[in-house]
Amino acid sequence: MAMQEDHEPLLRITGRFDGEATREETLTLPWSLRQRSRFRTQLDGGGEVGVFLSRGEVLMDGDRLETEDGRCVRVVAACEDVAVARGCDARELAKACYHLGNRHVPLEIAGDCVRFQPDHVLEDMLRDLGLAVRRESTRFQPEPGAYGQRGHSHSHEPSHD
Repeated sequence: MAMQEDHEPLLRITGRFDGEATREETLTLPWSLRQRSRFRTQLDGGGEVGVFLSRGEVLMDGDRLETEDGRCVRVVAACEDVAVARGCDARELAKACYHLGNRHVPLEIAGDCVRFQPDHVLEDMLRDLGLAVRRESTRFQPEPGAYGQRGHSHSHEPSHD
């Protein structure tokens, strides 16, 4: 005789929400999950969800998703450890972006700094280029990509030239 389980079925998120929402639930995620297309997690208010998006789709802070039963779920970027590099001028920041981009590192470019996921090799490289680098806890919102893709995320080990 098969035992029946007493838990609720998994709520599925399968795409973007485009309509008017009378109520939104929230889903706080670190960058490591926002760049995945399939994963299981918890809504902020409780309840387990499975995210099933198109391959290569990346979630950004504020994106609105739809559950299979029509509910709206807003993505919130979690605060996480990031490396923050600051230069004396725009040229130093441009050089930092060039070298990090050459290694396919996801970057968040602000007016006075560039943020990326912590990596001691990359941090030392930028220090050698004359930038000040420190770690901060903040929401990480990297650039979506040169061709407007919200996807295309892959990791590379830093090059040791």
